Amino acid sequence: MKRLFLLVCLMAVVFAAQSKDYVITDFGARADSTTMNTSAIQKVIDLAHTSGGGTIVIPKGTYLSGALFFKPHTKLRLEEGAELLGSDNISDYPLIPSRMEGRKLDYYAALINAYRVDSFSINGPGKINGNGLRYWKQFWAYRDSMKRMKQEATNLDVHRPRLVFIWGCKNVLLCNVKMCNAGFWTTHLYQCKNVLIDHCDIRSPYKPVPAPSTDGVDIDVCKGVTIRYCYIAVNDDAVCVKGGKGPTAHKLPENGIVENVLIEHCTFGPSHSTLTLGSECIHAKNITMRNCKVDNTCPVLKFKMRPDTYQLYENVTVENITGMCGSIINMAPWTQFFNLNGSKEKPCGKVRNITISNVKVKSLTFGEMQGNPNDSVSEIVFKDINVTTPKASFKNKYSDVKMENVLVNGTPLQNQ
Repeated sequence: MKRLFLLVCLMAVVFAAQSKDYVITDFGARADSTTMNTSAIQKVIDLAHTSGGGTIVIPKGTYLSGALFFKPHTKLRLEEGAELLGSDNISDYPLIPSRMEGRKLDYYAALINAYRVDSFSINGPGKINGNGLRYWKQFWAYRDSMKRMKQEATNLDVHRPRLVFIWGCKNVLLCNVKMCNAGFWTTHLYQCKNVLIDHCDIRSPYKPVPAPSTDGVDIDVCKGVTIRYCYIAVNDDAVCVKGGKGPTAHKLPENGIVENVLIEHCTFGPSHSTLTLGSECIHAKNITMRNCKVDNTCPVLKFKMRPDTYQLYENVTVENITGMCGSIINMAPWTQFFNLNGSKEKPCGKVRNITISNVKVKSLTFGEMQGNPNDSVSEIVFKDINVTTPKASFKNKYSDVKMENVLVNGTPLQNQ
């Protein structure tokens, strides 16, 4: 009993040290939206780390900053009316070893970076604003110039930072925070375990300048991710399951499975897709989206089938979905930046045990399932679905697809 008491006391002391608040304005940060606060805020993070841990507090006001690197036992809280505003100069984001688009490479740091920071958290109710307009304009200008020269432009050609990058962390919490206007992806989770994204608001615009590749949440080689009570509306995939791409991606240690993902009680505004598996994914397992509302013109569930990557998507459940969407399901070849890299491999995809049930929506179309020639698709179930749509056809080339009480405009759906 005495040992237990001492252990509890020790844990209380550690918790107290880690929970100490460090208000950035007490250390020289200025809320005038023009002073570059990167150095001042980073010094606060470093001080909290060396002092045993603590919470870096952003008080009311707008604080301009470049890349910030959180250390073990440090956390972030943005108070009501607080805004962390990202610099729109890429030189304020150092080029470092990183991960982008399913590959290990050097890339620019995000605005918020946490590498191997277990129990890292970002709490609101304040805002993290990527200030991405300048990056978006540069991206579209570059892409237009390449089109005029009849050349292809990649997403990485125009250098722009992500908003939040969390790598190799356990027990992560993002709660009640607003995240908007990312230069590139909004929230990138890589090699993380046990992540909760709760009551967050994630947005990027379609107009007047579209925010390219501003995915809401990218889940990359992670286990145990829950997204709940969030609003997500971005100019790309709202939630995207990743993990690697290329003909040998399944053999590389930096790639891997994404499993045990739960998305519930969320609302999805305009995006390219609500839940996407692919464009860089080798294995996704036990993915559930339930009790969500959609208010957009994109697919509820999208499979990007890469012909240059071995893929396995299994045990995916979508249930209790209401609202307005573009389609229930979209499965199609995804050839963006196709590259076998000289390999003689002949990659194929497998999709199995997918259930979509209890869906009542207005939709532009029911959807399609048309993968690559060598892909295999099995154990697909549509159950208790009621769709109102001007385009009632379902383009499907796979035999192991079951329809149970599926009504389109009040009539049982027929495969076409």
